[in-house]
Formats: sequence, C-alpha cells, structure tokens
Amino acid sequence: MREKIDAQLFRDMVIHAAASVDACKQDINELNVFPVPDGDTGTNMSMTLNAAARELDSKMPKTLGEAAEKTAAAMLRGARGNSGVITSLLFRGLSRSLKEKKEASAAEFAAAMNEGVSAAYKAVMKPTEGTILTVSRLASAAAEEAAKKEKDPVRVLDAAIAAGEEALKNTVEMNPVLKKAGVVDAGGVGYMEVLRAFRRVLKGEATAPVPSAGEKKVAEESRASVFTQFDTEEDITFTYCTEFIVSRDNDKSVDLLRSFLSSIGDSAVVLDDEELIKVHVHSDRPGDVLTEALTYGALQTVKVENMRLQHSAKLEEAQPAARKAAPAPKPAAPVKDLGIVSVCAGEGLANLFKELGTDEVVSGGQTMNPSTEDILRAVEATGGRTVIVLPNNKNIIMAAQQCVGLTDRKVIVVPSTTVPQGISAMLSLDPAAAPAQAAEAMKEAIGGVKTFSVTYAARDSVFDGREIKEGEYLALQDGKMLCNVPDKETLTQTIGSALAEGGAEFISIFYGEDVAAEEAEQFSAAIGARVPDAEISLVSGGQPVYYYLISAE
Repeated sequence: MREKIDAQLFRDMVIHAAASVDACKQDINELNVFPVPDGDTGTNMSMTLNAAARELDSKMPKTLGEAAEKTAAAMLRGARGNSGVITSLLFRGLSRSLKEKKEASAAEFAAAMNEGVSAAYKAVMKPTEGTILTVSRLASAAAEEAAKKEKDPVRVLDAAIAAGEEALKNTVEMNPVLKKAGVVDAGGVGYMEVLRAFRRVLKGEATAPVPSAGEKKVAEESRASVFTQFDTEEDITFTYCTEFIVSRDNDKSVDLLRSFLSSIGDSAVVLDDEELIKVHVHSDRPGDVLTEALTYGALQTVKVENMRLQHSAKLEEAQPAARKAAPAPKPAAPVKDLGIVSVCAGEGLANLFKELGTDEVVSGGQTMNPSTEDILRAVEATGGRTVIVLPNNKNIIMAAQQCVGLTDRKVIVVPSTTVPQGISAMLSLDPAAAPAQAAEAMKEAIGGVKTFSVTYAARDSVFDGREIKEGEYLALQDGKMLCNVPDKETLTQTIGSALAEGGAEFISIFYGEDVAAEEAEQFSAAIGARVPDAEISLVSGGQPVYYYLISAE
C-alpha cells in the first residue's frame, strides 16, 4: 500500500488525467444542453489539462509542492472556457495547500482537494449548483471524511469517486437547465474522469490513457484498436475513415461484406450479431461502402471522416515543442492610456472590430475558446496602460478575467456575451474618455442589444418539451431557443416576427463563412419585409458555426 503521494506520482496522475479526458472529450462535448455544434466542455478541459501535462513532461519536479505549483501555473495560463477555468481553479487551490510539501499523505491530499474547491467557489461570482462545482465539492468532502480513517490514498479516492458519481447523477435534478435537457453536467463528467485517472495511477494500472467514461464494451475496444497513429501523411493509404451500424433485415452472409471491404480498403473491422452489424473501414470510396451496407439493412448511425485533415489537426496538437520554439510577440511598452482587445471568429468580424478601434483581435468564439495566455498576450501587445477586453462569448469571460493580476497593465473585462454586444460596445467608445468611464459606457451599451443567431442542430434532441431533429435550422434569441425548423422560409418568418415585436430600429446581419453573398442578400430582404421600418445593414462576418449573427437595437 502506498501511503504518500510524491512529485513523480502526482506528475503521472496529472499526465494520465489529461490523456484520459482527451480520450473521452467528444463524449463530454455531446452532453451540451443545446444541440448546437458548440459543445466544447470536453475540449476545453482537455486543452487546459494538457497545458499542465506538457509542462510536467518537459521537466521532472523535485517536490510535490513544485509539481503542484507547475500544474496550477500552466493551467491558469492555458485555461479555456468556463470549464477549463474552473478546472484550473480547483488545481490552483490544491497547489496552495501542497505548497512546500515534499510529499503528502492521504489526509493532506484530501485537504488539498477541498482547498481547491474553496478556491473555485470564491472565484466564481455566482456559483451554480448542479455543476462541476457541486460534484467536486461533494467528492472532496467525502475524501476528507474518509481520510480520517483511511491512510491509503486509493481508498480515499474510492470514497471521493463514489460520492462524486452520486452527485453527478443528481446534477440533472439540481440544475433546471440540465433537467429540461435530461443530461448530467458535462464539467462534472470531466472532473470524475480526472479522479478515476488519479486512482488508476495510484493503483499502478495506468500504463496508457484508457477512458473509463461509460465503461466501454469489448466490441468497442476491439474497434478502437484499429485506429492507427500515422507519423506522416504519406502513411495514410486511404483518405476516409467510415464507421456505421446496420440493423440486419436479411440472412446475407457478413463474410461477403468483409471481402468487399477488404477489396476497396484496409483496417476493416466487422462486428456482428443477430440484429446488428458494426463496421469500421478506411477507404477512398465511402459512398460505395455505404451502398453495400444498405444491402444488409437500414443504417442506424454513420460517421465518415477525412483522415488527412484529421492528421493535419493532430500534428498541430501534437507539436507543443515547435509552438514553444516560435518567438512569442513581445509586450508593447505602454504608450497610451487605453488599449482594446476583442475576441471574435471570422475575417470580416475581425476587420470590423479593428475599424471600430480595437487594437488586438484574438481569434476565438464558439467551439474555439482562446486560452487565458492567448488573451494575455493580446493585452500586453496593445500598448495601453489600461486594457479593456471584450470576450464576446459567455464561455470566454472567465478566461479573460484570469488575466487580472498576470500583467502590470490594468485589465477591465466588459462582459459582452455575443459579438453584436461587442460591436455595440465599440460603437459607444469615446477615445477621449477616462478608461474607467469608457468601460462603464461599454457595459451600458451591451445591455441595449438583442442578439439572434442561426445555426443547425448537430444531433437529435429533446429540449424543454421541444423535439429537435439533426440538421434543422436553429434560431436563438439572446441564447434562448426561438425556433427549430426544417426550412428557410419559416426561419425568416419567425426571426422577422420576433424583430418586429421587439421594435427593432437598427438591424445588422453578419453572415458566416458557409453562406454565399446572394443567399445572405435574400435572407436580409426576407427579414426586411417583416420589419419594413428598420434600417438593415448586411456584413460578411465570415464566422464559423453560425450562419447568421443578428444585432437588433
């Protein structure tokens, strides 16, 4: 039995936790309450944890206190999204409790976990129960109670995991939003994966990142084993990875399917029983694969991915050393009273923010939350003694707030939750005003903006009694569901009516990268027909994910 946690052990615990959360991040992402394609809790937690894993992997800390401090510092700067920031806060408090310790007993580590929870609750202005905060609080409390009797860290973590699992199960009842959606809290799922990873390391079972979320079936593990890490793009013989499940409706031999797949591709795995056939294959002809599959029955699920594109993305993720080697932009010496940083995605929107007076634009938004470090670099590049940050997304506000205290510049975060709010804030900017007064004027301006956004349903879902089908248009008004419809005509009628009812006088429509200019003009004209007295401007925003962002004042 191991009674102490030292630097080496803690390092392995964090690195394995990062790998484990990364392995199941998509499952966590899909717990997003709204079925829009922006569920990124798992991605944000993974990237935050991996910032610490890279730091610990580069140099072996000498003491537990040093390992915890390096972890907390790396997570603080690498934190992305609300889930990533809260995760970093949990480790920041843990680090403070373990400061200057060479090693820690089970009781000391449990106390440190509780200190982490306290730090997170103190930093969140309005803590919401039924979230990762609740799960971590109840799990840590159980760990501290168990540590009064147990000296074995594994048993203490067993108690924490049991309490955490119960708390996670109850989040669906504690949080009204989760209850409407019928899902547990995504951040809580990620936190529990961290605790399970810790336990695997303490028990000596962690030799590879093995996700425990959902307790993967043997068949799924067999399928997953065929995924290969390619060193170069030339190693990818076939372009497309195709996976599907077929409901069998005949007695046609599955051996014929295996032979067909082998003739047009490789890495084929076919698992079958009396009712279903599950297939994974790499080929250049996914259409032929699916056509053949249909001869066995109806397709239940289908996934086709371009492995060459995935490979490029993986290379970007997997080369932290190369990114570290690139020279970071040097902080600009303060030369003026006020600097402005805005966060947005899309070339058109970025140009607009710059035209309105933004000094530095940080690329980010839905599905691509920038880290605290990204925002901090922009803050220091503005040349302002005071810097106002416009996050323009509710999931980026906390990451921006972490910049306070990390720089000698005074940082003021104006809590804009949408791009239209950020644009309205910039329009209200008086360059001659004192920084504090300018920030107050911006805060007042964002309160008068209504934001509509149009995207698509990423999956079938039921929310608040509303049945949503994958691929439908989704319209949100100030973050709340306005409609889900299959056709553009109903979409424009609904949005136009909402704009008219709200008395909109000035409407700005920003169309995304997937919308052609002609199509955007037709959409704008249809909206204008519903709100004939409003002044409408149409701008190419170039944003991903959202077809349209609409500002109404």
